Amino acid sequence: MLQRYDERNRDLIVNINGRLVHRDEAGVSPFDSVVQGGDAVWEGLRLYAGRIFALDEHLARLRRSATALGFTEIPTDGEITAELRKTLAANAMTDGVHIRLTLTRGVKVTSGMDPRLNQRGPTLIVLAEHKPPVYDRRGIALITSTYRRPTPDVLDAKIHHNNLLGSILAKLEANAAGADDAIMLDSRGFIAETNATHLFLVADGTLCTPTTVACPEGITRMSILTLAARAGIATSEGDFTLDDLYRADEAFVTGTMGEIAAIASVDGHQIGTQPPGPLTRRMSEAYATLTATSGTDVVG
Repeated sequence: MLQRYDERNRDLIVNINGRLVHRDEAGVSPFDSVVQGGDAVWEGLRLYAGRIFALDEHLARLRRSATALGFTEIPTDGEITAELRKTLAANAMTDGVHIRLTLTRGVKVTSGMDPRLNQRGPTLIVLAEHKPPVYDRRGIALITSTYRRPTPDVLDAKIHHNNLLGSILAKLEANAAGADDAIMLDSRGFIAETNATHLFLVADGTLCTPTTVACPEGITRMSILTLAARAGIATSEGDFTLDDLYRADEAFVTGTMGEIAAIASVDGHQIGTQPPGPLTRRMSEAYATLTATSGTDVVG
């Protein structure tokens, strides 16, 4: 899975602390915390027909993450939403858009790790791109990474932070193996997530997904669990092994950037018979209906 350049994004207008600039002229200070140490939090948002899906939930997670990192200043939801509106209007965007929302601790007076050096901030960056779902809906191939997700006492996965080196290292392994993405295990050897998405598997009609002990509390993940409950589909959150996944009737991944995509194989093991499986298709249709009929209006 390789994302490709979209010509419509050539002259994007990017928002940095309320300042709208061309993508080629956008700049972040070399003293900014995100440059100095990945000291920032982020959210991925998606725009459907003028509405951002689950915006309140995303902003709440952004706020929780910034609070956990001890940010002394956090913009209000209203202030962030206003900048989202301004950015989308500047780019005349209404649909099929992915937004990368980043909040850094701010700018330091001199380089260094100590947050007390941050004398100006925070920095809010809104990057909106024309970007359809990035995965092949017919099925993706995964491998298992040698890199593990840390335990909460090392780094709590619920903090949606910008230091993504673990995921990048796992993605490098997937690239080398010719796979789309990589599954990452927790410290005990149970499945946590992939380098970029949450994971679901189907066993005997039950929709199963790993706990969030070693992975973020995904917005799309929770939407799928809610939709399944409404439809009377049995669900299970727990510890699942690679063998559970290899033997699954079907499986899929979830995330804002890629929505829902079937898993065709893992480590060379075919998953199911013909992806996407029936429950994958059912959840994809339910999710499409949800995103088409809900969200926060940010256009017009």
